[in-house]
Amino acid sequence: MEDSSKTDPIALAERPKTSEDLRNAQQSPEKSTPAKTSKPPKPPKASKPAKQPKPLPVKKEKVHNAPAVPVDPQSMFKEGFLKSVFNEKPSGKVVTRFPPEPNGYLHIGHSKAIAINFGFARYHDGVCYLRFDDTNPEAEEEKYFTAIENMVQWLGFTPYKITYSSDNFDRLYELAEALIQRDGAYVCTCTDTEIKDQRGGERGTAGPRYACPHRNRPASESLTEFRAMRDGKYKPKEAFLRMKQDITDGNPQMWDLAAYRVLDKEHHRTGDKWRIYPTYDFTHCLCDSFEGISHSLCTTEFTLSRVSYEWLCDAVSVYKPMQREYGRLNLTGTILSKRKLLQLVTGKHVRSWDDPRLYTLIALRRRGIPPGAILAFVNELGVSSALTNIQIVRFEQSVRRYLEQTVPRLMLLLDPVPVIIDNLPSDHIEDIDLPFSPKDPTFGTHTVPFTKTVFIDRSDFREVDSKDFFRLAPGKSVGLLKVPFPITATSFEKDEASGAVTAIHATYEKPAEGAAFKKPKTYIQWVGSSPERNSPIKAEVRIFNPLFKSENPDSAEGGFLNDINPNSEE
Repeated sequence: MEDSSKTDPIALAERPKTSEDLRNAQQSPEKSTPAKTSKPPKPPKASKPAKQPKPLPVKKEKVHNAPAVPVDPQSMFKEGFLKSVFNEKPSGKVVTRFPPEPNGYLHIGHSKAIAINFGFARYHDGVCYLRFDDTNPEAEEEKYFTAIENMVQWLGFTPYKITYSSDNFDRLYELAEALIQRDGAYVCTCTDTEIKDQRGGERGTAGPRYACPHRNRPASESLTEFRAMRDGKYKPKEAFLRMKQDITDGNPQMWDLAAYRVLDKEHHRTGDKWRIYPTYDFTHCLCDSFEGISHSLCTTEFTLSRVSYEWLCDAVSVYKPMQREYGRLNLTGTILSKRKLLQLVTGKHVRSWDDPRLYTLIALRRRGIPPGAILAFVNELGVSSALTNIQIVRFEQSVRRYLEQTVPRLMLLLDPVPVIIDNLPSDHIEDIDLPFSPKDPTFGTHTVPFTKTVFIDRSDFREVDSKDFFRLAPGKSVGLLKVPFPITATSFEKDEASGAVTAIHATYEKPAEGAAFKKPKTYIQWVGSSPERNSPIKAEVRIFNPLFKSENPDSAEGGFLNDINPNSEE
C-alpha cells in the first residue's frame, strides 16, 4: 500500500544503550507528540434503572520529581453507573457480550463498549462473549469479522466464546412461528410508506397512529404467509413479519416492529438456506437470552428498546436478561459514522480504513497509540448515562499522560541542522548520562556521546535574535540537555540557492578550573555525531494534522466532506 503521508527528509535520534532500549524508544521520542494524533431519551417507566450517585471529586496533589500516579484502571467498575448496575443484580455469575455488526471497522467509540462489557465481566470474575450480529448479509464482509476479533484481542481481551447470531437462525425461526401461534405477530404486506403512515408519519408526529390492516388476520393465515416468505413467494420489501405490540404506546419501539424481512442475498455462513432474516429487534434480546447474559450493557440509543426487548422475551416465554444503558463515547472534530467513514475511504479522501488521520481502532494502532492508552482514556472519562462528547485534544492529552508513565524517552530531531563546536577537538567524545524518564528514576538511564559536531532541531535556532526567543541565536547561549556547560552561537552558514541554514558554528563555554559559569535560561535537545557509536540514527517520520478544519464537520455547508483540511498531511 502507498505510504500514508509524506516523509520528512531526515530525522535524527540518539543512539540508545541497548537494542531493547531502541525498541522502547521508538515508541516514545523525547518530543513525543502523538500524530494528529441532548439529553438521552428517558428510560421506559417499566424498568427504571437505579439513580446514579455522582462520585465525589478527587483532588490530585502534585509531587515534584515523583512518578505520576496512574488512575486506578478498575475505577469505572468500582463506582458510579457500573457499580449501581451490578448492585441491581449482584447475585449469580456475570455474563456479558460485545455484539458488533460486522459491516465496518471499529472506531474509538467502540473501545468504550469493549472496555465496559469485557471489563465488567473480568472485574466480577465473569465471562464475556464476542457475538457477531450477522443478520444482514447485504452489508457484511469477512474482513470485518477478522478485524473486529483482532481489535478486541489488541485491546487485551479474550472472548469467552466467539458466537454468531446466525448460529441461532433455526431457533429464532421456531420462536417466530411460536410468536405467531400465540397471536403475537402477523405478516404484513404494506409498503414502506404505508407502514410509516401507520406510525404517525415522519417522527410519529405527522398524523394519528393506526393499526395495519393485516394485524387482525388469523394466526393460521399469518403462519402460512410467513412460511411462504421463507419459501420464496415474496421479494424484498413485499412482506414483513411484524410483532403485535401496542401502536397506542408513546414509545416508538412498541409500534409493531418488524421481526423478519426478505433479503435476496446469500449469507456468508448459511449460504442460500434462508431467504428471510431476523431483524436486530427480534434477534438481539433472544440471543442474549440463549447465551444466559446477566447484564446486557448497551448505549442509550437503545434505552427505548428496553421495553420491546423485555416484551419479546416475555412473549415467547424465555429467560429475560437485564438491559441497562450507558452514554456512548463521541469525539468531536472527526467522523465516526461507518457510512461516512466509508465515503472518506471510497472517495479517496483518505488512503484506507487505517489512515492515521482517522479514529478507527486500526488507524490508532497504526499511528502507534498503545491499547493501554485507549483503555486508560475510557477509564479516565468514567461511565454514566450521559453522552460523552470529547475533543480530540483531550484524547491526545490522555495518551501523552499514559506514555509518560509507561515508555522511556529519547531525543528526536525532526529537522536537524549541524552545530560545529569550534573549540572542541575533532576526536572529542564525552559520555553523557541521560534518564529515560525525567520524572520516574525507575526507568533507568542511558549514555549518549557528546561530540565536536552535534545536531539540533532547526526550530531551535534563529538567524536574528529577539527578546521573546530563548533558544540559540548568534551571540546567544543555550544549554544542551544534560551537557555540563552551555554553547554560544558564533556564526552560521547558508545555502545560497535556498537560503536555508546549513551549519551553525559555536563555542563550548567551559570555564577555567574553579571558575563559575552562568547557567543558561534554556536547554534544548541534541544528538551527537559519532559514527563509531552509531549516532545519530536516521528515522522515518510521518506528520499529520487534523483531517477536518472544525469541531463539527457535519455542520459544514454542503456536508462534512467540505470541511476536510487540505493540509492534513505534511
